[in-house]
Amino acid sequence: MRDIRVLLPALTILAACSPAGQSAAQGPLPAPTRAVPASAVALRQSFAPVVRKTAPAVVNISSKRTVRQQVDPFWELFGIGAPRDRVVGSLGSGVIVRPDGVIVTNNHVVEGGQEITVALADRREFPAHVLLADPRTDLAVLKIDAPGGERLPALAINDTGDLQVGDLALAIGNPFGVGQTVTNGIISALNRTADPSGDAASSYIQTDAAINPGNSGGPLVDMNGDIIGINSFILSRSGTSSGVGFAIPSALVKRVVETALGGGHSLVRAWTGARLQSVTPEIARSLGLATPQGALVADIWPGGPAAQAGLRQGDVVTSVDGKPVIEAAGVNYAVSTHRIGDQVRLGVRRGKAEQQLTLRAEAPPSSPARDERVIAGRNPLQGATVVNISPAVADQVGIDPFTNPGVIITAGGQALAAQAGFKPGDIIRAVNGRRVATVHDLLAALADGGRVWQITIERDGQEATGTFQV
Repeated sequence: MRDIRVLLPALTILAACSPAGQSAAQGPLPAPTRAVPASAVALRQSFAPVVRKTAPAVVNISSKRTVRQQVDPFWELFGIGAPRDRVVGSLGSGVIVRPDGVIVTNNHVVEGGQEITVALADRREFPAHVLLADPRTDLAVLKIDAPGGERLPALAINDTGDLQVGDLALAIGNPFGVGQTVTNGIISALNRTADPSGDAASSYIQTDAAINPGNSGGPLVDMNGDIIGINSFILSRSGTSSGVGFAIPSALVKRVVETALGGGHSLVRAWTGARLQSVTPEIARSLGLATPQGALVADIWPGGPAAQAGLRQGDVVTSVDGKPVIEAAGVNYAVSTHRIGDQVRLGVRRGKAEQQLTLRAEAPPSSPARDERVIAGRNPLQGATVVNISPAVADQVGIDPFTNPGVIITAGGQALAAQAGFKPGDIIRAVNGRRVATVHDLLAALADGGRVWQITIERDGQEATGTFQV
C-alpha cells in the first residue's frame, strides 16, 4: 500500500499519492548545545512553560464557501430537481505573528473561502481577510482587527537555521475540531522534498509530533516557544498521524509574511536561472566526485542570474551560503528564500577545481507577457483561462521554467473546457494541426470555427491529441 500525502483541514481533507519525502540540501551542524537530561528531576521537567507562552497565539480558522451542486442528469431529463447552492466548510489552525492581528496559516485552509472566521484561544471570534495567499508555498497571511487596537499575543519566527535532527518540538492546533491540542516530538529530518530533481523549490521539516486533520496551519515550535515551521501535511496510509508529518520552514514563512506586509499578494521567489539535476552515483563516477552529492548545471537561461554569476553547463553546485548541497531541489529552495537583490554565495566544482561564485537573487522574467484571456465562442476550450508561458508563469503554476514556449490553462471553470476534460496545468500545443506558441496563435486557430476539433495538449510531460465535436 502506498503512502498518502494528506493536507489537513479538519472538515475537508485533500489527498494525493506521493512518494515519501526525499532529502535535499543538508546544512553543516553547529556546535552541539543540547544535553541529555542528567537526573531524574530533569527527566520530570514539563513542556508546560513553553505551552503557556505559545498556546495563546494559536488560533482556530474556519472557512466557508458556496458551491453549485449539480443535479443528476437522469433526474434532469424528467425535469426533477434543479441546481442548488451548498455551503462547504473547512477547519484548520493558524498562529498570530504580530500583535496587530497578522496571522499565518496554510493556503489550503482558506482557499476559495468567502467567509473566514478566526477564533482566539480565549474563544473570541473575529472575521478575517486575506492579505496574501500563495498556493505554491501553501501559505496564507490573514488579518483580524481586535477591538480598541488591542495587542494580541504573538510568536516570533525563528529563521536562524540552527535546527538539528533530534531537537524537541511541539505541534499546536485543532485536530479533528476537538479544540486546541498540543503534541510533542522531535525533528526527524530537515530539508525534505518530494521532488529531488530540483524543479520544485520545496524543503520541509519532518517531525514525529502527532499532526492530524485540523492541525494544518498551526505552528511547530521549539523549546524557546518560537515558530520553526507551519504544519502542512502528513504521509499516512490511514489519513491520520503515523508519525511522519511535514512543516514549512520558518525561513520561507518569514519571507511570505514580509511580502504580505509590503503589500504583495503572492510571493515572488528568486530563481537561479539554471536547470539543475541532482548528482546520481553514475554522474558522480563520471565526474570523479567522491560522493553523489550536489547539483549538476544542465542548462543556463540566457542573461539570467546563473549566467551573470558565471555558472556554466557541467558545473556542479556544491554549497549555497556555505551549506553543503545534497540535491538540486536544495539549491532552488535556498535561493528562493532570499529577497530579490540579495547576494547568494555558491560553491562550485568545475572540472577538478573548486571556486566561489556570487549569484544575485532575481525574480524570474515575465517575457513573453501573460496576455491572459478567457476563451469565448463555441469551441472545446470555451471558458478556459489561458496565458503565455514565461519563467514567471512557470514558477507561479509549478512547472519547469525551461518549458518550451506555449499557452497554459490556468483555470477551467464549469464551461465546455472543463466538461471536455481540460484542466489547469494543461499546455495547448496545437489546434487542428496548427502549432500554438502564443495566446495570439491560439485565438487565431480557434477563430476558424468548425464542429470537429483536434486539440493537442501536453500534460505531465506527455503530449496527447483529442478529437472533440461541439
